[in-house]
Amino acid sequence: MGESAWLTERFEQQRPYLHSVAYRMLGSLGEAEDAVQETWLRLSRTDSDEVDNLAAWLTTVVARVCLNILRSRQRRREEPLDIRVPDPVITPAGPDDPEHAAVLADSVGLALLVVLDTLTPAERLAFVLHDMFGVPFDEIAPMIDRSPATARQVASRARRRVRGQAPSTDRDLARQRTVVNAFLAAARDGDIEGLVAVLHPDVVLRADGGATRTRHTTVIASARAVAAQATTFGRFSPFARPAVINGAAGVVVMASGRPLSVMAFSIRDGRIAEIDVIADPARLDRFDLSAFAD
Repeated sequence: MGESAWLTERFEQQRPYLHSVAYRMLGSLGEAEDAVQETWLRLSRTDSDEVDNLAAWLTTVVARVCLNILRSRQRRREEPLDIRVPDPVITPAGPDDPEHAAVLADSVGLALLVVLDTLTPAERLAFVLHDMFGVPFDEIAPMIDRSPATARQVASRARRRVRGQAPSTDRDLARQRTVVNAFLAAARDGDIEGLVAVLHPDVVLRADGGATRTRHTTVIASARAVAAQATTFGRFSPFARPAVINGAAGVVVMASGRPLSVMAFSIRDGRIAEIDVIADPARLDRFDLSAFAD
């Protein structure tokens, strides 16, 4: 096997890991893929003899690429409070499907990705690499131009924010599905009290309608307010198809073969704590939702 073929094979072995890092760093499937491809281009232009530890080298490169994307995104953002729900990972797999076990084990909830979007680029890099992938601080420090001790402090600051804004959620998919089904049934029937019963008192609904559906872009908080909004969704309940979204119970709303929305739910203490909705037609068209079509 030639050196080029050997390098390609080694990179392909690392590709799923690199994509996992990039997705958690960016919350965008397309940008994550671009970051991984840029990492490959940089590797292909590098003398492999200069790379002592390929896995560590690739992790450093993809993290630096993602850091640059985050910094560029931060500079472009004119409205700091823009609502953008991160790209979901959607599968129709069920709780008894072996594929689902792998999805759930490697999942990161949309609610957590939303919180990661509130971190500074350096905080996000330090938290993702250390807390999610076990990268030591002496390797993280040069990526953010800090000392290892300071990098540790940056990650600790990020960790406190994450724990405060994205507390742990229920992991049992079957129990999650029961709660989501109760929510859909109550929405269909216009049952406000039934909705309030399955919603956490401090529930937050985030909806991203995109540039063409700005009236669908909103943040709503409290059980009563979310319940009132959910009753307007009730007429679409018959079109809601069960889905696993980032390892948790969710739904894809399809009508006449076209996606209307993707809804992800975070369940805490048996009640819905967060609902993240993507209703942006442009983004929905980029997702492969063929498995949910009529």
